[in-house]
Amino acid sequence: PCRYFVWTLVGQLQGPGGREEPHAWPLLAYLLTCCIYPLASSCAHTFSTMSTHARHICYFFDYAALSMYSLGSALAYSAYVFPAEWLNSPFHRCYVPVAVLNTVVSTSLSCYSRFLEAERPRFSKASRTLAFVYPYLFDSIPLFYRFYLCAAESCTEAAILLHYKHTAFAFLTCFIFASHLPERLAPGHFDYIGHSHQVFHVCGIIGTHFQMEAITMDMAERHDQLLPPSLLPSSLQTLGAMGIGMAVSLAVIGLCSVSLRFMPEPLQR
Repeated sequence: PCRYFVWTLVGQLQGPGGREEPHAWPLLAYLLTCCIYPLASSCAHTFSTMSTHARHICYFFDYAALSMYSLGSALAYSAYVFPAEWLNSPFHRCYVPVAVLNTVVSTSLSCYSRFLEAERPRFSKASRTLAFVYPYLFDSIPLFYRFYLCAAESCTEAAILLHYKHTAFAFLTCFIFASHLPERLAPGHFDYIGHSHQVFHVCGIIGTHFQMEAITMDMAERHDQLLPPSLLPSSLQTLGAMGIGMAVSLAVIGLCSVSLRFMPEPLQR
């Protein structure tokens, strides 16, 4: 999936307009986060067996990458998905700053949840789930409003169907992550193939694919309804929001990595 998203990002950069297109920077930032989070997850699963501390540090980076993906989605939604009547409203103006704050909270809470695994595993799982569900729900507020408008009125936007598919896979991903199905129904039968975490990753990537297609279609079809270039976030503003989120996330990872020495060891089975 990482290679696929990199190929998509390179194609966008080399396509018509590319970086010169005034509306393109939020899309490029979003695609960059789509490339980062599958790579971070792959590295976490590959190198987490080196040691107990390495496992925690690998997943710190995995959680931070997912939080950055949430911020990338917010940047794209702010530029292309917002309902026309909400453009340049107070909520629209504070949407990205709040998404940056959510990124910091998400990274901090998800990393902290690993310190609770040994003594309070259920609370740890609930905290980690909340750390990613809340930013997703906040990012999707403008999208949910468009769903409401589609249900109340006749909807002719082709991208809405793709947004429906993305949302369905997002909720399916969350359900599988929280429920541990199907292995909880037949312990030992899904240790290699069909484990919930495998299904979780597959559903997440498919959902991201539909999200990317929907955002790209919204960008093309709603070009005339979007903010004028003078009000669009510049490359500096887009990269600034990404930079702040990434810098604070790295600081959280550093702090949590240093704190691992005080972490209680899990009980031996």
